[in-house]
Amino acid sequence: MMDHEEAIFALGKQSVKLPMPIYVRAAASVVGEKEGKGPLGDQFDMVGSDELFGCKTWEEAESTLQKEAVTLAMGKAGLSKEDIRYLFAGDLLGQTIATSFGVKDFEIPLFGLFGACSTCGESISLGAMLLGGGFAKHVACVTSSHFASAEKEFRFPMEYGGQRPPSATRTVTGSGAFILSTDGGKNPCALITGITTGKIVDLGVKDSFNMGCSMAPAAADVIAANLEDFQRKPEDYDRIITGDLGEVGQQALLELMEQKGYTVNNHMDCGMEIFDKDQKGTVAGGSGCGCSAVVLAADILKRLSTGEYKRVLFVPTGALLNKTSFNEGQTIPGICHAVVLESCMM
Repeated sequence: MMDHEEAIFALGKQSVKLPMPIYVRAAASVVGEKEGKGPLGDQFDMVGSDELFGCKTWEEAESTLQKEAVTLAMGKAGLSKEDIRYLFAGDLLGQTIATSFGVKDFEIPLFGLFGACSTCGESISLGAMLLGGGFAKHVACVTSSHFASAEKEFRFPMEYGGQRPPSATRTVTGSGAFILSTDGGKNPCALITGITTGKIVDLGVKDSFNMGCSMAPAAADVIAANLEDFQRKPEDYDRIITGDLGEVGQQALLELMEQKGYTVNNHMDCGMEIFDKDQKGTVAGGSGCGCSAVVLAADILKRLSTGEYKRVLFVPTGALLNKTSFNEGQTIPGICHAVVLESCMM
């Protein structure tokens, strides 16, 4: 049996209503040159002119993305590394090496995470619950991806020059960092009021160039769970925002939601927002841990801070595959985590 407090704050089978105000106190975004030329280019905090960011390897460059993003976010929050009790961080590379080398010099107690491209939602969820439990006053969350390091990790060497089908997405070079706090400071970005933790969902998709369709079932599952647990309708959110489904995955999501009895007319996908359609090599949109993270930091939180959005459901999506599982003919399971974000102006 659930005790009294658990009965209050645990909603349904997957959701949590936070017991106290948890603020996104500050956020920062660092991106590559191509992302800087997209429609959100002037909103990012830092745009690199060199995809290597002055480093010798792609992996080292990705680590630099994380380091810069966390430093910028702490500066915006008016906090030092000594003020941060825990750091939640992750990336797409084996053994999360972008994180390990990127944040080691901060010397902050670390929870290293992997949820594929859903890691931003996973890190914010865990950070918010830890704060809600009274175990810290300030935590930092950061995720990253890099086009070249991801290509080397999951697909082919850059020199191969492989062609992409229309369903493919381009891994975003970028890192988003967030300072979560029980104290909003002077100008908090938003409030975190609820969390719905996703389950692994696998409908048998095997095409690694169509990850939108492999992730859409997990997104539909967690969105439906959030609506049921919080007793809401899609229109109770200004936007329901997925991480990187792209154009093909978006259509799959909307059809799956219809099958579940929900008509979603307010869907937005970070992967479709970060690049212009005519940008060479972007195909169906953006993807990667950095995709949803930088769009959240640069665009969504700003709209919440001004009151343009009152409440959004942020739903980063992840495809759980690697080269081994793909080469062995395995399917691509999906995972997705939902975070309810509300304007402090409500």
